[in-house]
Amino acid sequence: MTQRTELATVLDRLAVDELITAYAVAVDDGDWTAYRRLFTADGRADYRSAGGIEGDAGQIAAWLAESLALFAMRQHLIVNRRVRFGILDHDTGDTASVRADYLNPMRFATDDGPTAPDLVCGGRYDFALLRTPEGWRLREVSVEEKWRRLPAKGTATP
Repeated sequence: MTQRTELATVLDRLAVDELITAYAVAVDDGDWTAYRRLFTADGRADYRSAGGIEGDAGQIAAWLAESLALFAMRQHLIVNRRVRFGILDHDTGDTASVRADYLNPMRFATDDGPTAPDLVCGGRYDFALLRTPEGWRLREVSVEEKWRRLPAKGTATP
């Protein structure tokens, strides 16, 4: 690898990392306009393993907005990111895949304020990315929920 190639790879890795972070922030903040902008025009997501749906970015944003309204607080922690660059149209680095683990604590929206019960889940994301004229965008997001901790019995939930 030349220094120029190494620098380009580092810049791409930083841009890909920024996109994954923007994904987590958009979901946690409920910014569904920003969420949709992270995807390619034909981008899709699959949340079925977490009890959700599979569909295009607009359908998923609408479903997330409705589903996550139950929670006053959300915090995605996306860690252990493994990035791989691929080839498209005989050029290197036009595609990328990211496999990452997540921990997602969420506080139910109740009148109990800071003592409201929490739901915590964890699992793995698989992201497929494409380099576009606007920068890196998500083509596919797949969620594999591996575990979920519900509020203790006797704890009020909405």
